[in-house]
Amino acid sequence: MNSEFAVRSMRPGELELVLEWARQEGWNPGLDDSLAFNEADPSGFFVGSIGEVPVGSISVVKYGDMFAFLGLYIVHPDFRGKGYGKAIWAAGIASVGDRTIGLDGVAAQQDNYRKAGFEPAYSTIRYGGVATSLPVSTLVAQPVLDSRLEGLQRYDSAIFPQSRDAFLAAWCTARKGRRSAVVRKSHKIRGYGTIRRCYEGYKIGPLFANDADSAAALLAELIPEAKGAAVFIDIPAENHEAVALAEGIGLQPVFETTRMYRGPAPAIPLKHVFGVTTLELG
Repeated sequence: MNSEFAVRSMRPGELELVLEWARQEGWNPGLDDSLAFNEADPSGFFVGSIGEVPVGSISVVKYGDMFAFLGLYIVHPDFRGKGYGKAIWAAGIASVGDRTIGLDGVAAQQDNYRKAGFEPAYSTIRYGGVATSLPVSTLVAQPVLDSRLEGLQRYDSAIFPQSRDAFLAAWCTARKGRRSAVVRKSHKIRGYGTIRRCYEGYKIGPLFANDADSAAALLAELIPEAKGAAVFIDIPAENHEAVALAEGIGLQPVFETTRMYRGPAPAIPLKHVFGVTTLELG
């Protein structure tokens, strides 16, 4: 390993570089993901660098004092096989103390994650393609208003392992290529979701809902934002209603990961997870 190599916190502009690496790896991040990622946990992003040159990265974003999520673990192809990845990994893991850590692992890396203490919890399947129709629902979703985020944040915290208010405030703010919707019944939130422009098509996530009817209303509101481009949703395989919704609008399985945890797995009501927020942040 080069004697000038060190692992440090990311500096301004480096997250955008790492997301470009992610694009090159085929992970298809959102065009403006860095804005919300920074709000999730500014201290949770690291690079390994030789002098001033970043050669690898990891994010281990802390949500409260019990849970963290690992992603963006990349070593640039020009610097692989030199031990940099192990050092970056070790620094990221050490940064979160004794919190449970989650990640979404591809099949090729799951044995390595097991050796590091991670155990599988459930499979996530990415459904994608051009939607051939919009789902039918008895409900109607509405755009999320910045002035009404508090109720949405409370709803999210009942599904995601810990609260993430600052992240959601940035993630759900409408801007070019990104919009969020919420569905209510009797003035109570029954679900919400976000669609965002990615390097290839659009991704929908999170898609959290009380039931399939609520999720269908959200999809009917969000999908037109794609304007005929491909749409992708990462769905827990055991949520059969979510799978049926995706297949019902013409989406097909294109990619699979396994959610894994090091430490006690949080109790996530997967029946309400019709789409994961992002494989990088959980």
